[in-house]
Amino acid sequence: MSAVEFKIRRENLMAEIGEGNIAIIASAEIRPRNRDVDFPFRQDSDFYYLTGFNESSALAVFIPGRDKGEYILFCREYDATKALWEGAHAGLDGATLDYGADDSFPIDDLGDILPGLLENKEKVFYPMGRDAELDQNLMEWITRIRKQTRSGAQAPGELVSLEHILHEMRLIKSPYEISLLKRAIDVSVKAHIRAMQCCQAGRYEYQIEGEMIHEFIDNGLRAVAYPSIVAGGINACTLHYTDNHSVLKNGDLLLIDAGAECDHYAADITRTFPVNGVFSPEQKALYQLVLESQYAAIAEVKPNTPWNNSHDVSVKVLTQGLVDLGLLTGDVDELIETEAYKIFYMHRIGHWLGMDVHDVGDYKINKEWRLLEVGMVLTIEPGLYIPEDCYSVEERWRGIGIRIEDDVLVTASGHEVLTAAAPKTVADIEAIMR
Repeated sequence: MSAVEFKIRRENLMAEIGEGNIAIIASAEIRPRNRDVDFPFRQDSDFYYLTGFNESSALAVFIPGRDKGEYILFCREYDATKALWEGAHAGLDGATLDYGADDSFPIDDLGDILPGLLENKEKVFYPMGRDAELDQNLMEWITRIRKQTRSGAQAPGELVSLEHILHEMRLIKSPYEISLLKRAIDVSVKAHIRAMQCCQAGRYEYQIEGEMIHEFIDNGLRAVAYPSIVAGGINACTLHYTDNHSVLKNGDLLLIDAGAECDHYAADITRTFPVNGVFSPEQKALYQLVLESQYAAIAEVKPNTPWNNSHDVSVKVLTQGLVDLGLLTGDVDELIETEAYKIFYMHRIGHWLGMDVHDVGDYKINKEWRLLEVGMVLTIEPGLYIPEDCYSVEERWRGIGIRIEDDVLVTASGHEVLTAAAPKTVADIEAIMR
């Protein structure tokens, strides 16, 4: 990623923090899997957003107006032996030359140096309650400073959550961020098309998952954005099904919710299609209803429109359709008011998308649904799930689970469906599967 991008982010953060204050944030740590094997390392999104530094055992400090440099990075010193076994790492020189830090210090010296940087600061901005070790150390450092008041040292008087400022920044994507999202999405679209083309009865869900991961890696993206959902038949009625071990059956639908990650930016796409390539009349009727609700919900994505509009529209379209098909009976408005539709549509319309698949950012401001702004990216993903034991509906409808999810960018003129290349009409899906 561009060094200029990270520098702009740090400058924006420090402008929000203001002089006389300090912000600190720690990297993610490597987690042991078993014995001497670790889980794959994935950097903390907030830390990476500000630094681009992709190593563990690091801490970034931001001090607006500091004469000797506003951005300080504590990290591991270069270790030739470690590099031999595990690969290159930045070291102190790399922290400044390659990652834009104004100054760098060994992470082992953090307890000796950081208390001095905290002195005479009014507020400390940091991720409160997220890192128990950092919480404890910060309290110890502040206590140490308080004991030096007779010598003129003044301890910070206020601890402030860094997330509020930082997550509002992350909510609005820059052109460069959008380019990374589009890269992740483009590869994910190819994987969904591959899944449609290689799907057939008798194969296992995990084999289709493997086809998709192959497409991710073959296109240079080794990380999945989240555990893939590959759910055939009744499994699609479990919203977060990830076992992916069942055999695919002729006549069933297959719901796939999967996306790749590109330089910490996530794609999130769901498509549902028939295992044998042809929708049955009942599958087609429900699928078309979900698709119509999604079209209506996406149409609500535009600047200065409340976040919740898309959800409300999807509920209205789906409830009316369920009444028309005979799965619900009664007045549509009353069914919505009593939430009778939640038997079949129990989740919200979507979420923010970015470095995290369920990205950061408040959905309400002062208890009111926030208005959409240019640069926000969100998912629109209505669904219908008819449980196998739902005896209130005819048997022909039971065991069908459908979700259609697209990633949508808010633009000045309305919106852009970033995942538009992933087939989703009945005709397009059946044509591709032929």
